[in-house]
Amino acid sequence: MAYWLVKSEPFKWSWQQQVEHGTTHWDGVRNYQASNNLKAMRLGDRAFFYHSNEGKEIVGIVEVVKEYYPDPSDESGRFGMVDVKAVKPMTRPVTLAEIKADPELQDIALVRQSRLSVQPVTEAQWRHICRLGETDPA
Repeated sequence: MAYWLVKSEPFKWSWQQQVEHGTTHWDGVRNYQASNNLKAMRLGDRAFFYHSNEGKEIVGIVEVVKEYYPDPSDESGRFGMVDVKAVKPMTRPVTLAEIKADPELQDIALVRQSRLSVQPVTEAQWRHICRLGETDPA
């Protein structure tokens, strides 16, 4: 299993909307590096759901339930999407400020490549963030 972080602006798509819909597609990605990360996702991979702009915190966990396929909202035909389902909320959201201040997370993509909307997370980073968020990593 691989681990990821996906970002969404809560006014466009919030954790609450994800929970209400259960399973939905993760579309609209137009950055090649983020798109390559979507292509690398496999069934059962887990991702942190991160509220960007407002909140700036990890609020939940989603699971990849359908691998990369064409994004019909992309008229160029170059980009795709995956489907994810809500798994569970973080018991305690983990803020960007906490992540930046934590020496164990200095190499996380969220700090190094802050604008990337879909990014990898190592297993060690995943487990550490789950501890910070008082959430079972499984």
